[in-house]
Amino acid sequence: MDLLGSILGSMEPPPSIGDEAKKRVKEQNALLKKKQEDEKNRLEQFRAQTEKRIHAFVTDSNKQKYKWEPMDKVFRAIIHEVADVAGLTSFSFGLEEQDRYVMLWKKEFTPSDEEVLAYRRGEEWDPEKAKEIAKQKEAELQLEAESSKSKIVSNPTHNYKDKYKHLIGEEAAKDAAKQTTANKSYGFVPSENKRDSRTIEQVLADTRAKKKLKTDTGSIPDPSVVTSSSEDTAQP
Repeated sequence: MDLLGSILGSMEPPPSIGDEAKKRVKEQNALLKKKQEDEKNRLEQFRAQTEKRIHAFVTDSNKQKYKWEPMDKVFRAIIHEVADVAGLTSFSFGLEEQDRYVMLWKKEFTPSDEEVLAYRRGEEWDPEKAKEIAKQKEAELQLEAESSKSKIVSNPTHNYKDKYKHLIGEEAAKDAAKQTTANKSYGFVPSENKRDSRTIEQVLADTRAKKKLKTDTGSIPDPSVVTSSSEDTAQP
């Protein structure tokens, strides 16, 4: 026998479970399984009842909404699922684990935001009262709009120029603008001196003379010579 075998042989075996302990464990497992089955059956029964109640609500043309009694979250979840399949609008209101309940509406009577807020505040929804409040708000808005139109724009009682007279002087902005004139002693040339007094015939003659002199001499001609000769040629 090796060392490991001798050590294992010298150890005491683990305590065995007695028949009573085995029986107790078996009973606990059976009890847990039964509770799970009972819970499953209870939820299935509640779903079946919910489907019947929702079907009756949908087929009743006189009802627009349906309020359920307060219940736990797991049951409210089943109501929301069945309502969604039936094409209904559902909301939960109230405090959790106290009085939270489910309210259903038919699609053609989907609640407004004001109605949902009223139920969330724990108030009962009154359509006639809501219409009166809406009319009152509309009247207040119209009154506010009319008052804003009738407001008179206030004009200042004094001129800011008087306050800053010591900084900007007597004349400022447009009042200080003056008409300026050109100084003829600094390069001012009358417009009549800028015009070319030559006629079209003279310009064409000058161009032809320049080309001819350039061809004959092979150099750029003197403009003064070309101009004088063209003027002589252009005269009748």
